[in-house]
Amino acid sequence: MYKGPEQYLNSDATTSRIMAHARLLQKLSRRFEAVAPAGLRHAARVANYKSGTIVIHTDNGAVAAKIRQMSQRLCNELSKGGAECSALEVKVQPRQIPYQSTSSTLKPLSGKAFGLLESTADNLPEGPLRKALKTLLERAARAE
Repeated sequence: MYKGPEQYLNSDATTSRIMAHARLLQKLSRRFEAVAPAGLRHAARVANYKSGTIVIHTDNGAVAAKIRQMSQRLCNELSKGGAECSALEVKVQPRQIPYQSTSSTLKPLSGKAFGLLESTADNLPEGPLRKALKTLLERAARAE
């Protein structure tokens, strides 16, 4: 018979507490998305819950300030969902976008710089520095 990963995680006492906390965070997240104003719900998210305090991470300071202003109302609404909420802790924590890379800009060498590096490389004795300069000149883009 097939046993899913959730069944294995619920079988151990330690992992079952973690699973219960994860379920609570999911429930609070859904409730937060339902009660938060439309302009804020996509820039803020429930990050944690500890001892009656719900930790909210926001994308920027403006959203954090607005949520702090609304903290009592949001706390009351979140408490209606089942979890006790005595305080909201709001932190600015921009979302991490995985695999986002910034491409480097191509900075070509001027003709003068290229010529100077080439003459320097030619005047150097055989060795790693000369080899590195030659490799740089082979790979470098030239300014037109």
